[in-house]
Amino acid sequence: MTETNEQKFVQMTPEGKESLGTIEIAPEVITVIAGIATNEVEGIAGTRGNFAAGVVERLGKKVHGKGIKTEITNDGLFIDVYCLVKYGISVPTVAREVQSQIRQAIENMTSLSPKEVNVHITGVQFETAE
Repeated sequence: MTETNEQKFVQMTPEGKESLGTIEIAPEVITVIAGIATNEVEGIAGTRGNFAAGVVERLGKKVHGKGIKTEITNDGLFIDVYCLVKYGISVPTVAREVQSQIRQAIENMTSLSPKEVNVHITGVQFETAE
């Protein structure tokens, strides 16, 4: 990790004989990857965001990092996910699937292995009659 412009980046050094330089990944990238992976899990109704994210989504823009908190420390990468589950779905099963999807997506896209993926179920969404 390195500090650049008051922002933490994950710094990676590619393996091999030739070094072409370093790779830096902004924490926002990891947040977006985790958000997309979360929303792809069957049984997730959505993620909990703040007021600003809600306003932006109402204006038509998708906020992929909503409800995701990433923390990069010297101990590793820690991810907290705050989400809603659809009514009638097994909460433990969905939570484990969210953990698995996030871990797999981040490892595949960044070669980083999250130390912890904590899933916080903040509510249950019931089907509404149209």
